[in-house]
Amino acid sequence: MNRPYLGEFEELVLLTVAMLNGQAYGVTILEGIETQTGRTVSLSAIHATLQRLEEKGYLKSQMGGATAERGGRRKRFFSVTVGGSRALQEIHTTRNHLWNQIQKTGVV
Repeated sequence: MNRPYLGEFEELVLLTVAMLNGQAYGVTILEGIETQTGRTVSLSAIHATLQRLEEKGYLKSQMGGATAERGGRRKRFFSVTVGGSRALQEIHTTRNHLWNQIQKTGVV
């Protein structure tokens, strides 16, 4: 199995989708990232990244129902796939290992 490659922003989006647990769509993901990181992000960057993560097999999406507040438009909800969960776990394990090694040096 190939090791997952995720850019930093892809990782943030994937983590946020996992955190939102079934309530992840463009705006909630944007708000989640901005709240958790203090960074300003654009909705177009979120949408492009969601599409990439779906193409990589880390996310899946489904359309929600139409609502009057959205002018009859439907939301696309995203959830993490088994492959996405594996990628997140591997990234988490790798980062923890690196931090443990750094702490042994006394640098941090």
